[in-house]
Amino acid sequence: MHRVARLALICFLAALLPVATASATPPRKILASTFPIYQMTRNITAGASGVVVELLLPARLGCPHDYALTPQEMQKLRRAEVLIINGRGLEEFLGAPLQRAHPGLTVIDSSRGSTAFIPDRAVGAKAEQVADADDHADHADHAGVNPHLFASPRMAAEQVLTIAAELARLDPATGPLYQRNATAYAARLEGLAADFAALGQTLSNRRIITQHGVFAYLARDMGLEVVAVVSVHPGQEPAAAEMLALIRQAKGEKVGAIFTEPQYPDRVAATIAREAGIPHAVLDPAANGADDAPLDSFETTMRHNLQILQSTLGSR
Repeated sequence: MHRVARLALICFLAALLPVATASATPPRKILASTFPIYQMTRNITAGASGVVVELLLPARLGCPHDYALTPQEMQKLRRAEVLIINGRGLEEFLGAPLQRAHPGLTVIDSSRGSTAFIPDRAVGAKAEQVADADDHADHADHAGVNPHLFASPRMAAEQVLTIAAELARLDPATGPLYQRNATAYAARLEGLAADFAALGQTLSNRRIITQHGVFAYLARDMGLEVVAVVSVHPGQEPAAAEMLALIRQAKGEKVGAIFTEPQYPDRVAATIAREAGIPHAVLDPAANGADDAPLDSFETTMRHNLQILQSTLGSR
């Protein structure tokens, strides 16, 4: 789809979201659940007077699978006026703690303007897309959906526009600023997505193995096939029999490379790559970063990933 037409569709989808009641006092303390959501929100709120965006989890954490909140993070929830989440089950750990800390907190689910989700643990281009099952923001209802939207520039652009639309409804006076910032940022992300899609058409081998399911959406954008993942549950190493099966699969399906993430140990993946005789490289899903990361950190990280994919998988 043409980039301008796609942006128009995304804006239309965001407009279909339920209208939030504007606050009598517009929210000024915005809490973002994860580093990717924090970076999106910082880009959207840049230049907004008096608005403070805080990150709930440590910036260096990465994907918060099976995370347990600290007392300090519970205090952040109590102080917040708005919480912005990734959604689709990524923040499943928030359920009970959020009810204890701040049951009335306004929650913006950034995934609600998105469509064509990939089932969790499904692989690559073979994965059948699933439609949005309902219009509720209860992230616990979406455990069957791959939640790693943020690692795809195309899906991240949708998240950005959804966040901006919801913030604008809560704060109509600042809404035009949010919308301008979001439109400009989403356009840059769409440009980045177009570059990934173009690269995918030139690669000599499109079959890959990844460390876990974080790159499912990016792979789909590029036309890559994720034939397997090293760890269905991030951080849990496969058993010896599973490693042997992965090695046989990599050889049998002539996989082009195995990609790991800087957030997790790569010993197992390196062994599989060596035994299968395939390249091993690192791709960064931009799931974490520095506390003072520049606003364009996602774009910088993804541009580097673009180069890694090209140099590792080769061109036709």
